[in-house]
Amino acid sequence: MQIQDVVLTPVAFADPPLLNVMGVHEPFALRSVVQVICEDGVVGLGESYGDAAFLGEVRKVLPRLRGHDVFDLPGLRRIVGETLAGTVLTDEHGLIGGFSIRKTLSSVFSLFEVACLDAQGHALGLPVADLLGGKARDEVEFSAYLFYKYAAHLDGSEDSWGEIVTPEQLVGSARRMIDEYGFRSIKLKGGVFEPRREVEGIHALAEAFGGHPLRIDPNAAWTPDTGIAVAKELDGVLEYLEDPTPGIEGMAKVAGHANMPLATNMCVVDQGDIEPAFRAHAIGVLLSDHHFWGGMRATQALSVTCESFGVGLSMHSNSHLGISLAAMVHVAAATPHLTYACDTHWPWKSEDVIAPGALEFREGAVAVPDKPGLGIELDPDALAKANERFVRCGLTKRDDVTYMRKFEPGFEPNTARW
Repeated sequence: MQIQDVVLTPVAFADPPLLNVMGVHEPFALRSVVQVICEDGVVGLGESYGDAAFLGEVRKVLPRLRGHDVFDLPGLRRIVGETLAGTVLTDEHGLIGGFSIRKTLSSVFSLFEVACLDAQGHALGLPVADLLGGKARDEVEFSAYLFYKYAAHLDGSEDSWGEIVTPEQLVGSARRMIDEYGFRSIKLKGGVFEPRREVEGIHALAEAFGGHPLRIDPNAAWTPDTGIAVAKELDGVLEYLEDPTPGIEGMAKVAGHANMPLATNMCVVDQGDIEPAFRAHAIGVLLSDHHFWGGMRATQALSVTCESFGVGLSMHSNSHLGISLAAMVHVAAATPHLTYACDTHWPWKSEDVIAPGALEFREGAVAVPDKPGLGIELDPDALAKANERFVRCGLTKRDDVTYMRKFEPGFEPNTARW
């Protein structure tokens, strides 16, 4: 089934002022939506990053996709590799580790792979999970993703969550997420305040939600010594400690003194990182992400590697829309070795580009859609509004640091600060 056209649409959606090690989220998150239009009116959907650098590389590939067989994924990978040979995109926001040629090619390929698998599913009348080998589970569990946050953006625009900077406010936001979505696991994005203050937040959550697995992710804000101290303080409280310190060597130092496993989406971010990290016993949980690991089938292959070496698996997320959530659900459902609830930024978004009803959180999980492809439908009006918002907002990349300096002049990222 040949591809007749490919439509790339950059979009933006409202994002609250969520705090992290690099600063604070700007008023809008940027994403890209691709529609692969095939014979017989079949359309496949994909979603990924929306910054100008990524969009530029994707646009280089578009002309070469016309006439390509949507079932020929190895050929698709060759097209991406030949077109973007030597290109390296950088992780400017500093939250998903370093970049390489391999990671760049994987990121661009994955956008099209998801769309092609969606198209294949529509053509065959099968859900994507079936194309990936079949469901290992009927629903995929996600965790409540807590953030410290400001009450409002600089323009005064507020949201229903309000300020979250104290343990009491953290507990309140967690209770709202659990009441509304039924989450059974809780993750806190740290690296914002000095470690003692964030440890107090974890203790408050543990007291309020006994039995809910807890995690904290300071995005490498701590030194190895601080990571060790926090691991000892929270022994028996955390199910895992995510990226306490930068690099494989630093993580290995912390792991040698921590009873809970260490997780990462920062120091193991492509295939070249696996051998040194596993050899050093630096991590116990790998947070996969089909957006930069090379797509859905590459994520499944990664899971086999993790299982072979006794490393757990979950999924990392960033600010995403429903197409990416659907892709996460399908690949997670078809991946037996998924040992922890996945991340999602879903509670923080208030709009989407897909028709409502296909993806719903119940008891903290999303049922795997049983309709063909990803099981979702694009909302053309919502897509047009999101594209218009992209044009109006004027943002071309994610820059938490610069935006944070408008709140706190002189701010520097907190990486390995404490």
